[in-house]
Amino acid sequence: MAKLILVPVPIGNKADITQRALDCLHDADVIYCEDTRNTHHLLEIYGIGGKKLIAYHQNNEHQMTQQVVRFISSMNMAALVTDAGTPGISDPGFMLVRACIENSIDVEVLPGATAFVPALAASGLPCDRFYFEGFLPLKKGRQKQLEWLSKMPVTIVLYEAPHRLMKLLDELANYFGPDRKISVCRELSKMHEEYVRGTIADVKQNFEQREAIKGEIVIVVSGQ
Repeated sequence: MAKLILVPVPIGNKADITQRALDCLHDADVIYCEDTRNTHHLLEIYGIGGKKLIAYHQNNEHQMTQQVVRFISSMNMAALVTDAGTPGISDPGFMLVRACIENSIDVEVLPGATAFVPALAASGLPCDRFYFEGFLPLKKGRQKQLEWLSKMPVTIVLYEAPHRLMKLLDELANYFGPDRKISVCRELSKMHEEYVRGTIADVKQNFEQREAIKGEIVIVVSGQ
């Protein structure tokens, strides 16, 4: 019976992959991935070769989803991976999962790497209840969303690219207030993993003193 399996891959440290994930990647008839070059390199690290890789990413998922569903229907098992972390979490995956369910194709998701869980747990902020925002809109609706988030009573989790971090910290100081507690996680699971914790004003000052900011960013902000 046809099946789609969502396979988490490491967000940094290549040791952060499960045996189930490796077995699935080895056994899959085809692997759909954000960037075939990145996935090919990852498979080489784990000694998995000869796999059929097909690009499935945010720029083609609308056009390809139904075609992919038809292709999966004709095979035993297909895997979906992203460049890092768990498919569907701020990455492509939702549309394909929904289409497979609508076409009676089994969907399985393996547990594994994702950035926001360790960043939240290590933030020192309440994590019994939280709101995952992911990436804010770049333009339309951004200010309205920030204003709405600022009134939330629970911890908030955001993703951001390093070159946009200072702009976001400025916006958070403006909408949330400079004294709101925050934790910024950078380079999660890598050699230079770092947490900068404090008020928004303190954290902003810390990063203002740096020549460059590198690595993917997870921001955890306390509720109102």
